[in-house]
Amino acid sequence: MTTAIDLFAGYGGWTTGATEAGVQVLWAANHWPEAVKWHAANHRNTEHVCQDLHQARWENVPAHDLLLASPCCQGHSRARGKASGNPQHDSSRSTAWAVVSALEFHRPDGGLVENVPEFVEWALYPAWVAAIQALGYQVAPHIVDCADLGVPQHRVRLFLVITRSRAPLMLELHKRQHVPARSFLDFNAGKWSPIVRPGRAPATLNRIRNGRQRFGDQFVMPYYGKGSGLTGRSIERPIGTITTRDRWALVRGDEMRMLSAGEALAAMSFPADTLRPESHRLTMHMAGNAVPPLAGQRIIEALLAAA
Repeated sequence: MTTAIDLFAGYGGWTTGATEAGVQVLWAANHWPEAVKWHAANHRNTEHVCQDLHQARWENVPAHDLLLASPCCQGHSRARGKASGNPQHDSSRSTAWAVVSALEFHRPDGGLVENVPEFVEWALYPAWVAAIQALGYQVAPHIVDCADLGVPQHRVRLFLVITRSRAPLMLELHKRQHVPARSFLDFNAGKWSPIVRPGRAPATLNRIRNGRQRFGDQFVMPYYGKGSGLTGRSIERPIGTITTRDRWALVRGDEMRMLSAGEALAAMSFPADTLRPESHRLTMHMAGNAVPPLAGQRIIEALLAAA
């Protein structure tokens, strides 16, 4: 059986996807105790470490065939990164060097790294790729909308395929039929509130009015941000990107409610039996930071098929 380790494992999207692809994840690490706690609850046969991976002792990490990693993305994001004047995220970009360190010590057959597409615009990205190439690997960037892999969510992400090959390996990723948001939304559940009430923002009321004209009495809309901000969006298409904060609202006639944590996990393609915190806010934060498990599974399967 193919074995793997998961760096910056978070809530376990990579690990869940790898398991579904028949890969055994031996070891997972994250610096946030809450993430490690819930990753361990859902993956009891994986060894867990709560650690800043800049300080990792790679000799204590089991040998493996495949490295999986999702280095911190906030420093690269247009919304929250350096370009937006957030120097607190400057150091987060350096987490990507842990991937190089792990590859250098263990020399696995390959690796998969997930991040936002802006990662390739990082000033040190060419040096990072050169370091990986110096270890005998090739790096192939893939920009993927996870909806094309069967995830019921439009989520565009960068997947870097790291292989021991003469040339970068471009995976054959078959485009799946899009799964609509109605597949996981429950308009008969949850706590609803009247749309018209004191304090409701005019922009919200205008968005709902436009949404009704386009989609009828049931649709979803963002509470902030761009994209579907003026019109809402149909439940017959995948939902927009799940973020670490409450973003999406459901509209039903004259009522509305925010997306539930369970619906957010379903939008991310986590299995229905995934254990999660009671805290809605904590669950949303971990879900919004995760790799969609189904996207991870499809990409791992494509890599194994090409090996």
